[in-house]
Formats: sequence, C-alpha cells, structure tokens
Amino acid sequence: MTVYADVYRYRELFGNLFRRDFQAKYKGSALGILWSLLNPLILLGVYFLVFGLLIKNGTTRHYPIYLLAGLACWIFFSVSLQSAARSMVDSADLIKKVKFPRQLVAFSMVAAQAVTFVVMTAILIVLSLIFIPEARSTVWLAVPLGVLFAGFVAGFALLLATLNVLYRDVEHILTAALLPWFFLTPVIWDPSRFAGSHPKLVELLRWGNPVTPPIMAFRDALWSAHGPRAADVVYLVVACVVALVLAAWVFRRVDDQIAVEL
Repeated sequence: MTVYADVYRYRELFGNLFRRDFQAKYKGSALGILWSLLNPLILLGVYFLVFGLLIKNGTTRHYPIYLLAGLACWIFFSVSLQSAARSMVDSADLIKKVKFPRQLVAFSMVAAQAVTFVVMTAILIVLSLIFIPEARSTVWLAVPLGVLFAGFVAGFALLLATLNVLYRDVEHILTAALLPWFFLTPVIWDPSRFAGSHPKLVELLRWGNPVTPPIMAFRDALWSAHGPRAADVVYLVVACVVALVLAAWVFRRVDDQIAVEL
C-alpha cells in the first residue's frame, strides 16, 4: 500500500520527523535522550522490587516479569496512541505549508515511543534468560511478536490521528477510555486465576479486548514454559493486518480533507 510504502520512499523526511519527536521528549533535560534508557530501567527496578516483595508468595509464578512484560506493551500502546492522536493537529502549520505524506507525522510518534519499547523488551529478554530458564526455547519469539504488535499499534495510531482531524472529540474519548481499558486488560492480573469463578467474563475480556491476546502472546514468549498460545498469535497477526488495512483505507479516503480541516 502506498500509505506504508511512503515511509520508505520518504525515509529521509521520516527520519527527520522521528528525530524531532524523539528529541522533543527530552528537550531541556540534563540527560537528554539518555532518559529513553533510564526510564524503563527505573520502572523495571521499582516494579520488580515492589511487586516482587508484596506478591512473592502469590499464585502467579515469576510475577514481576509477568507484570513488567504486560507493562512494556501497555505503555508503548497507550503512550503511542495518545501522542499520535494529536500529532496531525499539533503539526497543522507544517501540514498546511508543505506537501508531503501526512501519515509520516503519526508514524514518527509511534517510532519515537518504539525506542523505549525496544529497550524494555531487551531488558525483559535478559531477565527471562536469567530467572526463567524453562522459557529459553521461546524467549526470542518476543522479537517477531513485538514487531507485529508495533504494526498493530502503528495502524491503530494512524486511524486515531486521522479521525481526530475530523472529529476533535477522539483524543478526549481516548484519554477517558485508557484508564478503564488498562484495568480491563490483564496487565496486573492473571486471567487464569478467575477462569474458574467467572469463565464467561474472562473469555469476554480475553477475546473482546483487542489488546489482550497480543499482550498475552508477547508475555508468554518471555514468561511461560509452554510459550505463546497459537490462538493468541493468530489473533495478533489478524489484528495487525486489520489495523493496518483499516487505517490505510480511512486515511486515503480523507487525505485530501486533512489540510482543509486543520
């Protein structure tokens, strides 16, 4: 699709937008872009110590790594959507003055957040290799699964960025939805602990939430002895394709209106 081929065709422009958005996150800070490494390290350390101590006798094995794998995906997902939703509105002056593929603006936001996701994934792989030796045969599956998840996030982000140009309520709805969405996603809780008492509710939250199977597939590669379930992997592949195709279709239909609406 030309919507995604333009990322490669205009790779120099995309690189400039990426550097602008990545450096803007840490502009004025003493450590600058080093925060992209320190932030996930601090989060991983704090959550590992706090939840490792508080829930060390819990029924979920290796709970700190279970939690951190879910948080890595959720932080990438939620922050990418929030920043991308406003990306075209915030870049209105540039979009109205210069003719270029506007989808690059949203994708550069996702790419900037993907740096932190890559760092967190690398740390999780190391932690998994050290503390969960039974997962060593599947731990590297986290890399392709993470790429698929990034594709899903990129498509979702482009869709929201496009819709937000037409309907400015989209960013506010997203902000309001993310908090309850977080608690409905098995990031801090294990669905297997409630499957016996609330099987229908667990199934609804598992398959009705488009973020749940991707997070579970990614996490199981790092944390579970049996690796990711085939159903979760298939769901992730389908979700990635649907998100990218739907976003491209919506964007192409309204591309000519974006500059006018801004």
